[in-house]
Parts: sequence; structure tokens; C-alpha cells
Amino acid sequence: MATDTVEERGSATVPWTRRTASALTRSKTVRTFGPFLPFVLLWWVVAETGMFPSAFFVGPDVVIAKFGELLRTGVLTGYLWDSTVRLAVGAAWGLAIGLPLGFLIALSHRARRFAWPLLLFFQAVGDIAWLPILIIWFGFSLTSVTFVIVYTVVFPLMVSIVAGIDAIPRDMLRAARTLGAGRRNILLEVVLPGSLPAIASGIRTGLGYGWRALIAAEIIVGTSGIGFMMFDARRAGQVTEVFVGMIILGVLWYLTDALLLSPMERETVERWGMVRKPGGPR
Repeated sequence: MATDTVEERGSATVPWTRRTASALTRSKTVRTFGPFLPFVLLWWVVAETGMFPSAFFVGPDVVIAKFGELLRTGVLTGYLWDSTVRLAVGAAWGLAIGLPLGFLIALSHRARRFAWPLLLFFQAVGDIAWLPILIIWFGFSLTSVTFVIVYTVVFPLMVSIVAGIDAIPRDMLRAARTLGAGRRNILLEVVLPGSLPAIASGIRTGLGYGWRALIAAEIIVGTSGIGFMMFDARRAGQVTEVFVGMIILGVLWYLTDALLLSPMERETVERWGMVRKPGGPR
């Protein structure tokens, strides 16, 4: 009887273990943070073994302590606020310029013939390449940083809009004209919805490039912000603050992309793109 009880318990444990493992695998938290655990563990092991001097390489426990210190003193929140505001201002200007120009180039043959070579040329010129001349023109100012962000956001957005409008099936446009739709109706009811997935993708790509351009600009011309904090820490030999800045950049952009940009792009593609939303009507 005792043997049967042990066997029953053992057989009941196996499904429970499998269910637990399956639940952990499906867990969004595990899927999100799981890939980072081996990296953090390796980082900690390397730091603890003393493979590199502590002046050049510190462990995650030291970085966490420094993060708390910068947070308590208000230095980190101030720099983070400055960087976020600069990105928001530059992105807003980039959208205000890139959206109308993208539609103009996509919809007007004359505008495309004139602007497309310029678009390809300036897209190939890196945003950071502008900084030397911007410093001469505007000095170490917010204008120089904003220009770099706007420049970085505009061109991926314009190229995405042109590609998105070109991808709209010509049959849809011909069908709309056959049904009596005018130019305005075609623009609002066919072209605009058909290009929204490309616009969402362009915004996501442009903001990603803009975030990296912002940090690079802050390192070179900034007087505040996360990029400036990292560069200033490098001059003072504070490698821990450099680690803090790098981690903050990665975490902040991951959260922005995962919570805002990726859902926006996904919902846009599922609603107006050439895909069927899971669970939707067949």
C-alpha cells in the first residue's frame, strides 16, 4: 500500500513539473528577462574572478549600487529627463517634416524625380557627420543636437512612406476610380490606410536611429543628458557610471519599443496590412 502511494505521488509529480515548466516557458516575464540571465551571470563571474582590474571592469552589484546613488542624488533623473525631452522635440519635428514630404515624393512624379536622388544622397550621409559643421554654425547648443535627431528621423520615415505607397496594389486604386472615387477619396480611403503599416515601421526605425544619434550628439556636444554623463564619467575615470549609462540606454529603449512602438506597429499592420489578426474572421 505504501509503495502504491509513493508511485501515485511520483506519477502525479511528473505532470505537475511539466505544467510548471510549460507555464514558465509561456511566461512573458521569463521570455523577456530569461535571455539576460546568462549574460549577467557571466558578467558577475568575470568581475569576481578579477580577470580585469576593478578600475576598468566592475560587477553588476557595484553598478546597481551606483545606480541607486545617482538616483538618490537626482543626477540620473535630471540627465534622463534632458535626454527624453530632446528626443521628443527632435522626433516631433522629424515627424512634422518627414510625413508631408514623404507623401509628396510618393504621390508626385515630378517631386520624386527631383527629390529621390537628394533623398538617397543625404540618407547616406551619417547624422554624426554633420556635427563638425553644426558646431561651427550653432556651437555646443541644443540646436545642434535637435538637428541631428530630426535629420536621423526624417529619412527612414520618408523612404518607408514611399515604399509603403508603392506597395499598395494598383488594382485597389483602379477599383476605387471605377467606383467613382475622386482624388481626395482615394487619398483618404485607399492610400492613407494602405501606407499606415509603412508609416508605423518608419516611425519605429527612425526613432531607434534618433535615440542612438541623440546619445552620440550628447557625448560630443552635450552639456547634460545620459550621453554627456557617460562621457563625463569617462574623463573622470568613473567606469561604473559608464556601465550605468549603457544599461539605462538599453533598458529605456527596450521599454519604449516593447510598450509603445512595437504594439503600435503590430496593431497597424494587423488592421491595415496584408495579414490576418489572430482569431479574426476568415
